[in-house]
Amino acid sequence: MQKLLESLQAALPDICFTPGATFYWSPQTKEVFYKQGVSGDRPKWALLHETGHALLGHTTYKRDVELLKMEMAAWDKARELARQFRVVISEDHIQDCLDTYRDWLHARSVCPSCTTKCLQEGDQQHYRCHNCHTSWKVTPSRFARPYRSVRSVAQPAVIFAAEA
Repeated sequence: MQKLLESLQAALPDICFTPGATFYWSPQTKEVFYKQGVSGDRPKWALLHETGHALLGHTTYKRDVELLKMEMAAWDKARELARQFRVVISEDHIQDCLDTYRDWLHARSVCPSCTTKCLQEGDQQHYRCHNCHTSWKVTPSRFARPYRSVRSVAQPAVIFAAEA
């Protein structure tokens, strides 16, 4: 991975690559963080993916589906970088990573009252069912278990529902 890192640093001097506890792109500091002392293909793929976010200028998202689109775009950019730097990224790995976001989006969007799949309403944390009119709020974190606080039109009391 060190060779790939050095190649990326030379080819992309406007991007700051910083050692960290994990791989991620920080739009606030404009840095790609990477884990040191790791070997194998997956760290290379993660580095290329996070560099993809940096090159695309990804910052924030307003709706959950926008995050999925950003992830897909970052993997597309990672594929381009992989060709340029002669790295082969497993398509299965890419789809497995995207599946984690798809699963997260699905868990947040299923109505806790009638299980209809719904769309976000208003800001990042609110959903409303077009079938039974239940409204619920989800956590803003993409790393947290999808707890939802529910407010139903028929039942104005707040009920806390958790999914596995």
